[in-house]
Amino acid sequence: MTAILDPFYSRPIDVHLWSRHPEVRAWVDQLWDQHFKDMQGNRPGPKPKTPFKTQLKILILDLYVAWLEDSELSIGVSMNPNAYDTRSRYNTLNISKKIIQVIDRLVEAGYLVIAKGSYSGAGVGGNRTSRVRASDRLRAMFQGSKVMRDDITRIRTQECLVLRAAKDRLIDYEDTDETTRQREELRDYNEVLTNHFIDVGRLEEPKVETGQEYGRDVVQRIGHHHHFIRRVYSRGDWGCNGRFYGGWWQQIGSYYRKDILIDDTPTVEVDFKGLHVQILAAEQGVDLPKDPYQLPHGTVLGTPPELQRQLVKKLVLTALNATDRVSAYRSFRSEWQTGHMGKTITNERLDALTERLLEQYPFLRDLVFADQGIRLMNVDSQIAERVHRYFTQQGVVVLSVHDSFIVEYTRVGELRAVMGQASEAVVGRPLPSDSDGVGLDEIDADKREDLKERRDERVIRCEGYLARKTAWEERMGRPVSGLS
Repeated sequence: MTAILDPFYSRPIDVHLWSRHPEVRAWVDQLWDQHFKDMQGNRPGPKPKTPFKTQLKILILDLYVAWLEDSELSIGVSMNPNAYDTRSRYNTLNISKKIIQVIDRLVEAGYLVIAKGSYSGAGVGGNRTSRVRASDRLRAMFQGSKVMRDDITRIRTQECLVLRAAKDRLIDYEDTDETTRQREELRDYNEVLTNHFIDVGRLEEPKVETGQEYGRDVVQRIGHHHHFIRRVYSRGDWGCNGRFYGGWWQQIGSYYRKDILIDDTPTVEVDFKGLHVQILAAEQGVDLPKDPYQLPHGTVLGTPPELQRQLVKKLVLTALNATDRVSAYRSFRSEWQTGHMGKTITNERLDALTERLLEQYPFLRDLVFADQGIRLMNVDSQIAERVHRYFTQQGVVVLSVHDSFIVEYTRVGELRAVMGQASEAVVGRPLPSDSDGVGLDEIDADKREDLKERRDERVIRCEGYLARKTAWEERMGRPVSGLS
């Protein structure tokens, strides 16, 4: 039995999976009959809302999904009974503390490998929950299985409107007309995503390496199993954050985003330029250039224009999110890789650059180092909500990346107009936007065929992508309706 050598190579348990595949039922029946029969019947104490056997099934499903992704991937589970609240809106399937007994039994029977959790005190970086992974014995059951990843679905009633406190603690809340509206709109949005084929044409394997953590490559998987969108509010306050999270396209970077195809159709990403600065300017009644991060050349001595813009942008955003200069400058340096000049800029130089920024934009003087970021995220989430609503009502996919949106290249002009209308409704005036491509609906009709031909020449549709497209069509029982 292989031990868990790296407990940090893990993800939290997903308790919102379900499957009706007969082979899954057979796994659960076999395990139950051999190791859990004494848990059924008239046992003393309150009965769990979700039967032991169902909790066993949910655990096995997630272990199987983790094994499919990577046989070395573990899942994090709390062995603290207080971690399980069957009354919580975030626990739709009512997983109870009884799952701890299920895990213990599977460990004893040799079906699970466990790395027990560690706790060294509040806020210590090494704190973690226990990690479990399928053992060789359980993997032997999985081997050769006909259960495909598409046979395991996500329950539609999973909570998508999330309120968090400090340290990401989830807060249960009472519904209002507003929370009900937001949840219903978000579920409709998720339904639209589910009904369309969204993929990256150049990827043979549906995954992208996005960096390193704990000495391992961080992998973002793409596809319809990885785009459940949640709206997350922070600090226990409906006025803080509120952005939309969960889409794989938010994690892969612009290099791959430009090759996203929606229903086999090329896309264009349209972004608001300097969104948070532009929002503040609108609130203060100040007019800004389209790109407020583009300061005069030589503002940062010895840097080319593009690098200077990167440094200015990072400093502005860091200063808006911070509560003081010292923490802002420390955070600024932490954002750059070793060897980048941004890693070694002194506080004195950053002070000088900050002062130059404030001379250029004096309206920011009372807004930097004042914890504005969390409020501005709430404002931009209201804009995104309106963009989502418009396209969802038409059954059209729009992918949001907080300050930018991705649509089929046939609807770029429409998207620009909607972004302008949404921002005007929220902050009082349309905010400037830009993109790296032009939409089919933005050019004269007699030039559209030429644009379609040129776009199609650049589109990459590798064999892996085509295989995923075919599998999607077979699963949905209908063809992908590409336009190019």
